[in-house]
Amino acid sequence: MFFQKKTTWHKLFESVTDANMQVPEGRVFTILVNNKKICVAHTPEGFFAIQDKCPHNGASLGNGFCTAQGSIVCPVHRYSFDLKTGRATSGGGDAARTYPLETRDDGIYIGFEKTVWF
Repeated sequence: MFFQKKTTWHKLFESVTDANMQVPEGRVFTILVNNKKICVAHTPEGFFAIQDKCPHNGASLGNGFCTAQGSIVCPVHRYSFDLKTGRATSGGGDAARTYPLETRDDGIYIGFEKTVWF
């Protein structure tokens, strides 16, 4: 038996312009995609997607804020997580799950990876 990782892509925004209007730079946005609450952050480096639920205490990261250093800060205990890796940059050793984003001609997509048998 073999395992293979498969990514399914779901459209988040119709275009980069649409994304910029919905999530201005320096802001965060929570969206439900494929039955998952996702927090989308817009930094000077671009858009990032991370799980909405803080791994420390379950608060919504979408109610927090992003920093100029590329982290998202939880609104409850002020723990912060790197938007690229999901690793804690302050607080405990928790990590949040990040998701890949892909810009295409017809919009911006988020990828969800799963392991399948073949």
